[in-house]
Amino acid sequence: MSKKQPFKKGKNEGGGKSHMSTGTMDVTRSGMGFVVIPGSSDDIMVRPSDFNTALHGDTVNVMIRGDVKRSGRQQGEVVEVVKRRQLEFPGKLQISANFAFFIADVEKPMPDIFIPLDKTMNATASDTVIVKIVEWQKNKKPVGEVVQIMDAADESDFAMKQILMESGFALNFPHQVVEESERISDTISEKEISLRKDMRKTFTITIDPVDAKDFDDAISLSMLDNGNYEVGVHIADVGHYIEPESELDKEAYQRATSVYLPDRVLPMLPERISNELCSLRPKEDKLTFSAVFHITPKMEVKQYWL
Repeated sequence: MSKKQPFKKGKNEGGGKSHMSTGTMDVTRSGMGFVVIPGSSDDIMVRPSDFNTALHGDTVNVMIRGDVKRSGRQQGEVVEVVKRRQLEFPGKLQISANFAFFIADVEKPMPDIFIPLDKTMNATASDTVIVKIVEWQKNKKPVGEVVQIMDAADESDFAMKQILMESGFALNFPHQVVEESERISDTISEKEISLRKDMRKTFTITIDPVDAKDFDDAISLSMLDNGNYEVGVHIADVGHYIEPESELDKEAYQRATSVYLPDRVLPMLPERISNELCSLRPKEDKLTFSAVFHITPKMEVKQYWL
């Protein structure tokens, strides 16, 4: 993702002044584009020949032409895609002897995606697949790869994944992110343990449902000799495992959150971290950030430790 470009002024071919602004691409079902500029009541019309790889929902830099057409609407050209709203799409393949094309099952028009035969996961033309765009050069077809073959009989699964994709959430983690997570050791060194408050002998529970896979917080409780209680609130120490500016760190920043749907969770981090290393599972040593405090039976806080 590139940084937002500053406003620029120049000349267009018609001799009028032009300037650049940043907004969100809205593609109509007819294929025409309109860039919605924050804080402006007027959108900028963009013809399909001027999309320059932009898709519906993308954040783009658009060069606005100074001359207003007869319609009274300003026109422009996309000069840069600042941020993609969606990279993964459901649809079908068209397969030939040497290559395949993917036709997305989406409401808004978009180009077909070229799929090298070694990137089809051996899917057939009858399969519903999910394809990720991996390369797209100006004036060329986008190039993608099949990342998942859907079970056509599981309509609920398909519907949930379609909701996620249309909302701009990637269903799959990039290969380098998964590989980085798999390389993390699950051994906690004695040196690390010596730096921490050891609460493994304290009665501790999670409050997640029985079918949960990631237990990221827990509560501990013990009775003190003076009649007060020691209460601990514990959150999985994810930061211990993720180095700043690593591929994992960048991916987590990009996703920003885990997404919860009625029947599933799309985690912010790969399962190796979310469901294993940082899941506070029973009978396993885990690292946490903790707030531990002493309270009276009347719930008065007497002291605390962070």
